[in-house]
Amino acid sequence: MTPTEATSYYFSAAAERVGISTAMARRLKTAKREVKVECTIALDDGNTATYVGFRVQHDDARGPMKGGIRFHPEVDPDEVNALASLMTWKTAVVDLPFGGAKGGINCDPRAMSPHELQRLTRSFVQGIHDVIGPEKDIPAPDMGTNAPTMAWIADEYAKFYGWQPGVVTGKPIELGGSYGRDAATGRGLVLALENYFGSVGRTLTGTRVAVQGYGNVGSWVARLLVEKGALIVAISDVSGALRNANGIDLAQLDLHVQKAGGIRDFGGEESFAADELLFEPCDVLIPAALGNVLRKDNASQVRAPVILEGANHPTDPDADAIFEKNGVVVIPDIYANAGGVTVSYFEWVQNIQRFRWDESRVNEELKLVMFKAWQGVVEHAKTHRCNFRGAAFAMAIARVASATHLRGV
Repeated sequence: MTPTEATSYYFSAAAERVGISTAMARRLKTAKREVKVECTIALDDGNTATYVGFRVQHDDARGPMKGGIRFHPEVDPDEVNALASLMTWKTAVVDLPFGGAKGGINCDPRAMSPHELQRLTRSFVQGIHDVIGPEKDIPAPDMGTNAPTMAWIADEYAKFYGWQPGVVTGKPIELGGSYGRDAATGRGLVLALENYFGSVGRTLTGTRVAVQGYGNVGSWVARLLVEKGALIVAISDVSGALRNANGIDLAQLDLHVQKAGGIRDFGGEESFAADELLFEPCDVLIPAALGNVLRKDNASQVRAPVILEGANHPTDPDADAIFEKNGVVVIPDIYANAGGVTVSYFEWVQNIQRFRWDESRVNEELKLVMFKAWQGVVEHAKTHRCNFRGAAFAMAIARVASATHLRGV
């Protein structure tokens, strides 16, 4: 299934559970706006190049739209549409006063210089500045983008409307970013797993974890889990994979990654093929890289009894059905990786108030949001007799439908 087909499948099943009308379901599935812009820039070698940028604004019934911007060669309208709708449900699951959006540019950021990336980012903002803003649509970092990218967006936007730091989140601290933002998605994953373990009488101590993807999300969730007493027994990235049944030394691995740019050739651990990481024997599997990696053709090979979704849409519906049949618990992306958007909300609040929180407050507020959302997911799972993904979608869709109805839109 394509990302859009998979998201539509989950939506339709949940919409039926909560009993919304066909007319309302159609409204909630339809994106509010789709923007496609040409981004032509001068390259460092004197040539010019043209890239295509997208911004899909899915829903604003519950507030300004929110969603990341990714720079990746596989960005296309189908993917961006699916991720925009997922953001609508994700913000609703954790009860943030936001809707959903997503954006991206079809490019390979690893093949571009910082100067080229800055020119590309500014060109993109020139094409979408009139549809984003602190009260309209608030972008954030995603795959291939980071805090400097958000600084360029804020600066280019300021040329049109004056300095408004709330136009984007994930900014550098010096420009109005929030403490705790870098670790937020990883920390949210740890909190989600703790909440699930708490409901079944387990702790993280001694839990054996495999992490697919060692970027921002994967590295932070791995480090934070180790602080809680878990063991990271396998890790992969685009360069390869490592395993160690006694736990990988992340401090040394991080030093190696800083020098080598990836985990490949890290000494002291057993190397193996990166595409086999998903099938490692462990207690918890965390897919934290690209989407659609767990599918009908490989789901039965997964040996972890718990899957914690760090990436967006890592599991397609066929795989989800196999996991449910096999008793594998899936903690779904629209809840599990909502730590990032939650702390983005905190950053936006701080920007509007012109008052900065310290990191301890950010982390404590995140803990409260993730716990309250988990209670809602568990309650809906019992009410609708469904898995956690179905429950999370049901809760989110009911909230968005209610807001849409109340606004009389």
